[in-house]
Order: sequence, then structure tokens, then C-alpha cells
Amino acid sequence: MDLYSFVKTLHVLSAAALFGTGAGIAYFMLMGHLSGVPAARRFAAATTVRADFLFTLPAVIVQPLSGAWLVWQGGFDWSDRWLVATYALYLLVGACWLPVVAIQMRMKAILEAEALTGNLDAAMLSRLFRWWFVLGWPAFGGLIVVFYLMVAKPSW
Repeated sequence: MDLYSFVKTLHVLSAAALFGTGAGIAYFMLMGHLSGVPAARRFAAATTVRADFLFTLPAVIVQPLSGAWLVWQGGFDWSDRWLVATYALYLLVGACWLPVVAIQMRMKAILEAEALTGNLDAAMLSRLFRWWFVLGWPAFGGLIVVFYLMVAKPSW
């Protein structure tokens, strides 16, 4: 396998990990939260935070590095509209994902505090959950469009 094919494969795999892990842990967090079972909520929040750092973060780092290398080595014009749209969408996704990670960490802390004290700041947990849910939609939608742009490379 030549280097370009290797980096392209790495790029595709990290894109799949970014989207797949994001979708999987979002579902896991959602189901844990909606269960209403304190232990399930706590486990889901803790596992979600861990998964984001183990799987999503490395993919977030690999994507722009491998993507830039592929643009450079592939002879693409950095200002092609599909690439500019990809850059903008990736920044939008990141602008949603960073607060989501902070929210998940805060939710985890609230749920761990509940386990220790028996007190739950339900209003804060509910507010955080709503923000977490709302920010997930543009992040996932943006990644779907990025996938399309990577595959189609439209010439508009």
C-alpha cells in the first residue's frame, strides 16, 4: 500500500470513528439519562466522558492532519468550495462538540455528587441535558454533510 492510500484509509477510519463513536455514545448517554435510574445515568455519563476522550478526541485530531496532508498530496486546490465548506463545517462541529464535552463532564459530576450526598440538582441537570441534546444536532448534521463532501467533492 502506498503512503497516500494509507493516509486516506486512516482519514476514512477516523471519520467513521468520529461519527460512529459520537452517535453511539450519544445514544448511550440519552438512554441512560432517560432511564431515570440514578446508577444508569451515572454510568452512562462516566462512560460517555471516557469514550469521548479515548475515541472521539483522537479522531478529532487525526481528521484535520490527515485531511490537510491529503489535500496537499492529492493536488487539490485549498480554496475549492467543497473544501472551504468542509473547513467551515468542521469548525461548526468542533464549536458544538467542545461545549458538549464540558456539559457531559458537568453532568457526570452532578450525578456523582448525587451518589455521595443523595442530593440532586435536578434543574441544573435538566438544563445541561437540554443544551447537550440541542448541540448534538448541528454536530451530527455537519458531520453528515462533511461525509458527503469528502465522497462527492462537488464542483459548484
